[in-house]
Amino acid sequence: MNALTVTLGTIGVAFSLLGWASFVGGVGTMTRAIMIGQPAPDRWRPFFPRLKTMIVEFLAHTRMNKFRTVGWAHWLVMIGFLGGMILYFEAYGQTFDPEFHWPIIGSWGIYHLWDEVLGIGTVIGILVLIVIRQLNHPRVPARLSRFSGSRFGPAYVIEAIVFIEGIGMVMVKAGKIATYGHSEVWTDFFTMQVAKLLPSSVAMVSVFAFIKMVSGSTFLLLVGRNINWGVAWHRFAAFFNIYFKREDDGGVALGAAKPMMSKGKPVDMETADPDVDTFGAGRVEDFSWKGWLDFTTCTECGRCQSQCPAWNTGKPLSPKLLIMSLRDHGVAKAPYLLAGGRKDMGGDEIGLVDGDGKPNAAKLAKISEVAKAEAERPLVGGEDVNGIIDPEVLWSCTTCGACVEQCPVDIEHVDHIIDMRRYQVLIESEFPSELAGLFKNLENKGNPWGQNAKDRLNWINELDFQIPVFGQDADSFDGYEYLFWVGCAGAYEDRAKRTTKAVAELLATAGVKFMVLGADETCTGDSARRAGNEFLFQQLAQQNIELLNSVFEGVEQSRKKIVVTCAHCFNALNNEYPQVGGTYEVVHHTQLLNRLVRTKQLIPVASVSQNVTYHDPCYLGRHNKVYNAPRELMAASGSTLVEMPRHGERSMCCGAGGARMWMEEQLGKRINIDRVDEALSTLNGGNEPSKIATGCPFCRVMLTDGVTARKDGGEVGQGVEVVDVAQLMLDAIDRVAPSKLTENLTVVQEPKLTPEPEPVAAEPEPAPAAAAPAEPKAAPAGGGLGIQGGAKAPGGLGMKGAAKAPGGGLGIKGAAKAPGAKATPAEDTAAPAAPVKGLAMKGPAKAPGKGLGMKGGAKAPGAKAIPDAAAEAAPAAAAPAPPVKGLAMKGPAKAPGKGLAMKGAAKAPGAKAPAPSAEATPATETPATELVSTPTETKPSIPAKGLAMKSGFKRPGPKAPGPAPSAPAEPAPATPEAATQSADEPDQPADGNGSAAVTPPPAKPGGLGFKSGAKAPGRKN
Repeated sequence: MNALTVTLGTIGVAFSLLGWASFVGGVGTMTRAIMIGQPAPDRWRPFFPRLKTMIVEFLAHTRMNKFRTVGWAHWLVMIGFLGGMILYFEAYGQTFDPEFHWPIIGSWGIYHLWDEVLGIGTVIGILVLIVIRQLNHPRVPARLSRFSGSRFGPAYVIEAIVFIEGIGMVMVKAGKIATYGHSEVWTDFFTMQVAKLLPSSVAMVSVFAFIKMVSGSTFLLLVGRNINWGVAWHRFAAFFNIYFKREDDGGVALGAAKPMMSKGKPVDMETADPDVDTFGAGRVEDFSWKGWLDFTTCTECGRCQSQCPAWNTGKPLSPKLLIMSLRDHGVAKAPYLLAGGRKDMGGDEIGLVDGDGKPNAAKLAKISEVAKAEAERPLVGGEDVNGIIDPEVLWSCTTCGACVEQCPVDIEHVDHIIDMRRYQVLIESEFPSELAGLFKNLENKGNPWGQNAKDRLNWINELDFQIPVFGQDADSFDGYEYLFWVGCAGAYEDRAKRTTKAVAELLATAGVKFMVLGADETCTGDSARRAGNEFLFQQLAQQNIELLNSVFEGVEQSRKKIVVTCAHCFNALNNEYPQVGGTYEVVHHTQLLNRLVRTKQLIPVASVSQNVTYHDPCYLGRHNKVYNAPRELMAASGSTLVEMPRHGERSMCCGAGGARMWMEEQLGKRINIDRVDEALSTLNGGNEPSKIATGCPFCRVMLTDGVTARKDGGEVGQGVEVVDVAQLMLDAIDRVAPSKLTENLTVVQEPKLTPEPEPVAAEPEPAPAAAAPAEPKAAPAGGGLGIQGGAKAPGGLGMKGAAKAPGGGLGIKGAAKAPGAKATPAEDTAAPAAPVKGLAMKGPAKAPGKGLGMKGGAKAPGAKAIPDAAAEAAPAAAAPAPPVKGLAMKGPAKAPGKGLAMKGAAKAPGAKAPAPSAEATPATETPATELVSTPTETKPSIPAKGLAMKSGFKRPGPKAPGPAPSAPAEPAPATPEAATQSADEPDQPADGNGSAAVTPPPAKPGGLGFKSGAKAPGRKN
């Protein structure tokens, strides 16, 4: 050592201590900020599978290698950074004593080789990354650069530090060789050549070590002072972000949407209270700590942006910029939140207040003005309110998942976008006007187009063979292999119906016995959930689960099989219904048909012999990783597959996902046009007309509209047709006679034995003339959308004030009004009030007239007002009704608003909207012990499940049947209604014991449902 080396070493160590203090402080600040987020207890375990995923992604760079050149270059830099840390600490000693090396290992040849490789690899890797950044610099045109919007200042600083570190590794080693000798060819093959160019100098080695140490300390100092430098912090945060990813099996956060969480638990809309629970994300502190970790980890690489269909067609959404905005906002607001600041929904301070509940000026004065100003900004809002995320950004997302698929550090963009949409829909009631029509149609009619439920069977009438319908042609699933879930598009949309009919014929040809649900089927709720209407999704899901469970009653779990043609239905039934209690084996039609071809149940005999390009549906491909089955099926049909540039996991979205199917594109180029242009350019040059194949009805509609637009403009695509993969296979087989197809689908079921009625105890029967009205049976618990509070008149919307009579209906507390329903005046009844459970609504909340209940003036999605109707009188000897469960919300939550605004005519099915028609009301069953000649009140014969509705409620789907006689007539062999059952329902006895039926009471006009005896969509009688 000499004076120079001691001086350099002292300065280096002092500066290093300053750097480490800054870094440790930054880690503490970042950790406290991340802990502001909501709990996420499901992210910690299982430990070993998560640890394995982290190690594999780290060492193999599985995510980063999706961009190959960047992958290996980044791997070199990453290994150089982590492995070079031991060399960084060695520089402390080398600055004082240039001959210093680590004890024991410092003399090993393998250590010298490690030093050699790290230095060279770091320099090569960072130079490649610098060149890539410059080649992709957002100069002109900015939209084509994945670095557009990234901050280049921090990036240049980090790149320079890494380059200096790499050079430092090489030069320190070369300087020691030049000064002290001791080199080996196999360990020092490069540095020994560099050493020949250097003089022998102890001071030179010390200077090189000083530079290496100071560059590393500078990195620590800068990143500690700038915790929003994702390009630097991802080096540390990425390990944790990968470990805590949503899917513990290592998969990306696609498929099922993340359940709406509050305080670390999924929100059950039956018991949700917006005064207590968090509905989505309305403020940055509403995100979970994993969300904050996501924001911190973003490295601004722009891979998500480069794959985003919205960004690539001129929309304002960039997944990268959205995450960066949330990160910068969180960092700026963190001091206010860490000090205890908090605001209510009205924007008033409720965190830092004095004893009188007024803002505490002394505490607020300690918070920086920047943090207080940031706390005033809304999370979602336009420039006029200085919002963090513009509404156009939020609603441009198609939830295609391309961003999540490409992110190298497993950021969950789609989950965060859906959470913000949930708050806007459920609390703020702020969403694109077109969605009001979607919500209303889903709630009232059970499908996005607002068509009648009975029209779901129209496609069957267009076939030459018979399709078994559950409840008409079959009373159980016995003897069937699959339930064919047709879906809304497959039943109503003319183009999608061709797919439905093709799949049905192929399955019948292969001898696969299947049935359909017909009019009882309703929408799975996919669009509602992706639009943020979690309430409506859960309502539809529970209704469908109840229906499916009734179909599969008594069937072992392994035989509960469903085949679907819609990729969105496939994803919902397969991935999301298990979240709400419905677990089934769900296959896409391309998977099943491909399986039938492999097993020789379908044998192609002809060849399509055309060039066909295949569009991967996002919800079949990226979300569910089904890529090979449709391609193998196309190959089996004889098609010549010509892949588009963007295919497989990088497939371009058609623009229909995320409820964008029902919204118009006002900004930039239409996404479906962009995708069609890519397909047409791929097929251009063929001698014969070519086809674009897909496996999703949404994609088919969007691509067909795009091809039509190009044809109408006189451009390319005149001979191009958009088809489903199933149609290609249908063209390649020998068609079977309709009678044979019908025979293939025919299942002879054993009649179910009717249990003997229990003997009635010998009791003196009252004379018919003096017979008193029978005491009504208690309605089963869990039957409907019970809303806490108000008194209920029998069968209707009961308001608090008078005593509640038993019956089905939406009980709403206080002066609460159901969205889409006029307030029904409460009437005193003879029955005592029963407590109402479920999604209760307090205050002046409006509950959905058609199924949604929320607090404080909340509106249900597009529900119309219900006309006033007098409450029905309760029976004289009415028993108190048991607690009613259901969907409702407390607090100021708003549900989706009104309106029937729909997307253009191109999106609507070709059929005219049928006029409303009353449906037949089947008679209800009456146990033998109650077959008396006096009037009785009919109730459901089995307990309601899930979100089942009590009498008086209407669920999403067909309208309630028309008014029926208000009181039963004298007992007769059959009621007129039972004698005139509709043609689409099987004849049935008036009750389960063959006794005379009792005419059900009239359905309450406009209510959420059917009075007892009426058939609600999705339920068997």
